[in-house]
Amino acid sequence: MRTRLRTLTLAAAATALTLACSTAASSAGNGSPSPAGDTTYDVIIVNGRVVDGSGNAWFYGDIALEGDRIVRIVRRGQLGSAHALKRIDAAGMVVAPGFIDIQGQSGDLFLNGDGRDVGKLTQGVTTEILGEAYTVAPVSALTLADNAADTAALAMLRKFPGAHGFDAWLRAMQAHGISPNVGSFVGASTIREYAMGLHMGAAPAAQLDSMREAMRHGMEDGAMGLGSALIYPPGNYASTEELIEIAKAMSPYGGVYITHMRSEADRYLEGIDEAIRIGQEGHVPVEIYHLKAAGKRNWGKASQAIAKIDSARAAGQDVQADMYPYTAGGTGLAACLPPSASADGKLFENLADSAKRAKIRNEIAHPTSYAESLCELATPEGVLLTAFTNPKNKKWAGHRLSEVMAGSGTDWLSTVMDLLLTEHQDIGTIYFLMSDENVAMQLKQPWMKIGTDADGPDPDSMTTFTHPRTYGTYPRILGKYVRDEHVLLLEDAIRKMSGAVADRLLIRDRGLLREGMYADVVVFDPATIQEHATYEKPNQASTGVREVFVNGVEVIRDGKHTGAKPGRVVRGPGWHERRDR
Repeated sequence: MRTRLRTLTLAAAATALTLACSTAASSAGNGSPSPAGDTTYDVIIVNGRVVDGSGNAWFYGDIALEGDRIVRIVRRGQLGSAHALKRIDAAGMVVAPGFIDIQGQSGDLFLNGDGRDVGKLTQGVTTEILGEAYTVAPVSALTLADNAADTAALAMLRKFPGAHGFDAWLRAMQAHGISPNVGSFVGASTIREYAMGLHMGAAPAAQLDSMREAMRHGMEDGAMGLGSALIYPPGNYASTEELIEIAKAMSPYGGVYITHMRSEADRYLEGIDEAIRIGQEGHVPVEIYHLKAAGKRNWGKASQAIAKIDSARAAGQDVQADMYPYTAGGTGLAACLPPSASADGKLFENLADSAKRAKIRNEIAHPTSYAESLCELATPEGVLLTAFTNPKNKKWAGHRLSEVMAGSGTDWLSTVMDLLLTEHQDIGTIYFLMSDENVAMQLKQPWMKIGTDADGPDPDSMTTFTHPRTYGTYPRILGKYVRDEHVLLLEDAIRKMSGAVADRLLIRDRGLLREGMYADVVVFDPATIQEHATYEKPNQASTGVREVFVNGVEVIRDGKHTGAKPGRVVRGPGWHERRDR
């Protein structure tokens, strides 16, 4: 397998190099590029400040696109008289590679919804990487049984059966029509459910074999690696040893173990230790999702976490991280409850049982090793409720948990359990947990990358609250942290958004502005790029991104979506085409 993968990688690299060389040769007579000639390009972008995604210093340059590729990158003025079907004057603008969101959440939009991904494209995102905890595939009989009561979910899952359902899912998203490219990790919770259903406890040998086999198939289908979220059931039912065995299965394929750690708060440093151990014993690189020290009492651990990662790297282990540039996180209200509350998939039955509620209360009062409540960490004043379906609860959308408590006359835990029970589904919630100083400190780390941890809906179609990172992550960095506060240099910020992510995931034909690479290109105004989404009024698109091309197709023009859907599947390093596809 390793020989075949190496051969394919070298072949792909040779193809890109041949295209780049042939392009340069066809346009240069004596080793220097011709400024005009008979060639007519599809798109020429001139006079821009080119930031190529590598971290190198910017330069003034002109870029030509032909089909789905970048075919010329030259100094400013050298394409001034060349012919083009479309010419863009980027004077005063930055021209950069499209941003790669390492923690995208737009899977539902890509499979069944609005594939335009407006909230992301207007930020400059041209590729989303999915797979934190959950993916639609692989699917087993246990998966179907667990979702038997949800008719829509069951119908969707039945579309992706068999050993290579993961590949079928990726292909289905592209066939649905999407504006950005898409790739994915295999969800570790999905792997767990595939073999164990929603049951707690250690996996027996046969079930562990099933998990390993499912992981291998996922890698062959093009997964980037294994994505876990160890605070949510059934992912938090998996032991460290179980995750190590699954990591071993993907190691020969070059996959990455990426994790929402078991703790980001009171046992934050222990959570990093667990991730490091999984990487060491599983023989895989480690990436930590949305690195953060959560809860005011844990803010001092942020510098210790950075030192721990630096120490591991100095000792020769590949450990890196990514983040979003906000002091609040977003997830469900059920994250305030211990894992046992959702045992066997019976959250709402447990909340309706007075004895089980008493047990939950006792576990909150006397937490076990990693059982942490986000409500307790954020305090009720720091918990913002965003979305309800029950008419009786909708008045609380956009309000703090403390306000609901005052209205109901109960403590925070009873309030949470009552809200979840009356909604009979999880409730979107924003938790204020981090400090501005730690966000800035983390952004400066050389191994840090950027991800949104959000989907990308059209803000004009949204009627519910969401997290402002949905629309503002990348413009917030380029506006607040680059232009206004000088926390990052422009070149380094763009590297963390593009080339660094491509390198991490071994995506060798995107993430940089290079001749021969796919034409994922962003043109933005560094003086005006700005987020507008706030916690109180989140459904507002960012501004300042003027043009976006995905695979050479214009998706954003003058800041507005064109409706084009040229997105493609991006595969991980274990992918190889099978004859039976």
